[in-house]
Amino acid sequence: MAMWEAERNNNALTPSEWAAGWRLLFDGRTTQGWRRVGRREPPGSGWVVEDGALKLISRRERQGRQGGDIITVEPYADFDLVLEWKIEPGGNSGIKYPVSENRSTGFEYQILDDDRHPDARHGGNRTAGALYDLIAPTNKALRPVGQYNQTRLLVYRSRVQHWLNGQRVVAFQRGSAEMKALIARSKYKDIPGFGEAARGHILLQDHGDTIWFRNIKIRVL
Repeated sequence: MAMWEAERNNNALTPSEWAAGWRLLFDGRTTQGWRRVGRREPPGSGWVVEDGALKLISRRERQGRQGGDIITVEPYADFDLVLEWKIEPGGNSGIKYPVSENRSTGFEYQILDDDRHPDARHGGNRTAGALYDLIAPTNKALRPVGQYNQTRLLVYRSRVQHWLNGQRVVAFQRGSAEMKALIARSKYKDIPGFGEAARGHILLQDHGDTIWFRNIKIRVL
């Protein structure tokens, strides 16, 4: 599968993708397939579908609409996830995986405006594409704010890869001595069971800023 196909139809699969086992997690029209964390309810009204994108309205613009993190209805273990995102100037968000109703134990693929958000000044492991607070991305080519970036998240058994715009930027092994040492030095050090789950939901984060997602697809491995 080509990792960047700007000319293709959004929120649609090619026949070859269907044959390879890819499935859409967003149909471009509804929020079906996602729910609020800890509830069986669909995403709140702060999540809207706009111009073929799943958009989270910023906290300052919601006017009482319900936001909050949302997760896939289905849990996953080994998977290949691809999606596109863009964020408002100065924005912050993330993709967490695998998570239970307790959101604190999953890893996070960081989404950020590296140029404007202050988190980027705290180190490379807080920038876009990073394994948040743990591993900084390398070989990164981040598109400017206002343009869509493509994320790929590949999880197979204990091995995990983060991709950004067709480049692998992070790779690690869950449960390895190296990973345990990184966690012990991170903000997660006092969270029991952090990073240990082998199966769970995929979470789109509400960090209070406007963000758009589209072309969300997954292939179970």
